[in-house]
Amino acid sequence: MKTLTELEAKLAEPSQALVSDLSKVEGDIILLGVGGKMGPSLARLAMNAIREGGLNKRVIGVSRFSNQEARRELEEFGVETISCELLDNESLFSLPDAANVIYMAGNKFGTTGNEHFTWAMNTYLPGRVAEKFKDSRIVVFSSGNIYPFKPVSSGGASESVAPEPLGEYAQSTLGRERIFEYHSHKNGTPMAMYRLNYAIDMRYGVLLELAKAIQENRSIDLTMGFANVIWQGDANAMALRSLNHCSSPPTLINITGPETVSIRWAATEIAKRLGKEALFEGIESETALLNNAAKSHQLFGYPRVSLLQMIDWTAEWVLQGGATWNKPTHFQERKGNF
Repeated sequence: MKTLTELEAKLAEPSQALVSDLSKVEGDIILLGVGGKMGPSLARLAMNAIREGGLNKRVIGVSRFSNQEARRELEEFGVETISCELLDNESLFSLPDAANVIYMAGNKFGTTGNEHFTWAMNTYLPGRVAEKFKDSRIVVFSSGNIYPFKPVSSGGASESVAPEPLGEYAQSTLGRERIFEYHSHKNGTPMAMYRLNYAIDMRYGVLLELAKAIQENRSIDLTMGFANVIWQGDANAMALRSLNHCSSPPTLINITGPETVSIRWAATEIAKRLGKEALFEGIESETALLNNAAKSHQLFGYPRVSLLQMIDWTAEWVLQGGATWNKPTHFQERKGNF
C-alpha cells in the first residue's frame, strides 16, 4: 500500500462471511461517533458489504463532523450523514430510528484534567442513547482497558475475568458498559459489549509508534513489554458481525489478534525492515494489559491480516513517509493516566 486511497480500499474490503452475516440482520445501520479513528473505514466497509450482497440497507453516520472533508467523502461513498451533538438531548432524540446501532462515541485522550467531559461522554451519554434506541440491536464499543493486568504467561483476560479498571478513563469505560447493561435488562434491548485493543492502521497504532521511535532513534520503554494488536479492517468486520450476537443481558466479546506480542520482538522485526537498530530502555514487567480473544475467533474466525503482514505494511508505510495521525495508543501506560 503506497497511497491513502489504497489503504482505505484495503480497510474496506468485505469478506464473504461479513456479507453473509449482514444479510441475516434486518434493518438499517446507524453509526454513532462515525468521525473517529475507526468510524469512516467501518462505514465504507459496511457499504461495500451491502453492495456486494445486494442488500437493502442504509448506513447512517452520525458525528459532530468538525472535519467537513471527512463528511463529504463518506457521502460520496453512499453513507448518509447527520451532524449531531450527541450530548444535546433534543438533537439525540431527533435522530432517525434504526434497527442496528454501532455505538463508537467516547473519550479517551485528554482524560486527565478533563475528567468531567470523559464521564459525560463515556457514562452519562450511554444512558440517553440506550433510551433512544431501546428497540434496536446495539454493539457497544468498549475497551480491554477495563481488565486487570494479567501475567504474560496467562494468555490474557478472557470475558470471564472480572473488570478492575485502573484510572478514570477505564473506570468510565466500565461505566459505559454498566449503564448500557442496565438498560438492556430494563428494556430487553439486545446488546454486545465489544472490548477492543489495539487496532492497527498504517496511520496510527502500536506498530506505528514503534516504527516511528526506531526511525527517530528514540528508545522504546519495555516496561509494558507485551500487547495485543489487530488490523483495523478485521476489527471493523467483527464489529459489524457482532450485530448477530447481541443479546439481553449483553454478550461480552473481546476483540484483538491471537498473539501475545512481545514489544521487544516486534520492534526488532520492524527495525530490520527499516535498516535501523531498535533502542530499548527498562525491562519487561511480569504483567501486561492483555486480552484473550479466543471467543471472538470461534465466532468470526481468525483475523485475515497476520501480524507479520501488519509489520511489513507498517515498515513500508514509514519508509515512504506515509501520512500519520497524532493519536497515540498509550499502550505503555501502567497507571491509567490518559
